[in-house]
Amino acid sequence: MNKPEPTLNVNTVSRISEGTVIKGEITTPYDLRLDGEFEGRIVSGGKVVVGEKALVKGDVICANMDMYGKIEGNIYVRDILALKDGCEVEGNISIRRLVVELDSKFNGNCRMITEAEFAQLTGAEEAAE
Repeated sequence: MNKPEPTLNVNTVSRISEGTVIKGEITTPYDLRLDGEFEGRIVSGGKVVVGEKALVKGDVICANMDMYGKIEGNIYVRDILALKDGCEVEGNISIRRLVVELDSKFNGNCRMITEAEFAQLTGAEEAAE
């Protein structure tokens, strides 16, 4: 028997549109796309995409991340962080794998970590219990 293809549920991708300003904390097990401004902490079990015009002031903890906009804070990524052309990062990054495109800007320290170190740094072990 063939298994049916999984369908993408639009409710499993959260989106903060351009022009929207939010302060606080976002916690989601799903993907997140940010095109507005956010100040606080983002924790995602999925992929975080920071759009070209987006501004994040605070820390981001996620499974994967595509960075197009600007962030002033620390980034913790369990797997792949992609710094895209034109992005600006002011802060430290702790990641397993890194992709850096030409003309991306990064000012901070970079630390390559294992999944176990990611869990320890972010408290993911405690959250799973």
